[in-house]
Amino acid sequence: MNVQEIMTRDPACATPGMTARDAAKLMQREDTGVLPVVENEQSKKLVGVVTDRDLAMRVVAEGRDGETRVSEIMSGSRLATVGPNDSVDRVMETMSSEQVRRIPIVDERGALVGIVSQADIVLKARDNHKAEQTVEDISAPSGKHSQ
Repeated sequence: MNVQEIMTRDPACATPGMTARDAAKLMQREDTGVLPVVENEQSKKLVGVVTDRDLAMRVVAEGRDGETRVSEIMSGSRLATVGPNDSVDRVMETMSSEQVRRIPIVDERGALVGIVSQADIVLKARDNHKAEQTVEDISAPSGKHSQ
């Protein structure tokens, strides 16, 4: 089974110039806790991700306002991604090693084509034991992504 069989296609995304408030409203409307950040709507080139945790920690906790730009709060370095033709096993391995609950799916140009969440793995993966292990690995205590 490959990634394109389980991924959410064309997920809602933010741009670096979007405000934190608009990103939060988009998350609310889409009922998601993460937005891939793309260079622009045309290229869809992935440049980062912004999460509800980023909004809480880097906007609210730091006393910034809703006009703060996504580019100031997004995670952009060392983004873990996989391709649409990669195996679901590869996604689970990457999610486990990076301890991330969602992973952007990009094509050969680096353009966003989808996203896979922990729930996608649990609900759609054929190997239930490996899916369970992936969720356990993702949730293991670690300071790896605590900043």
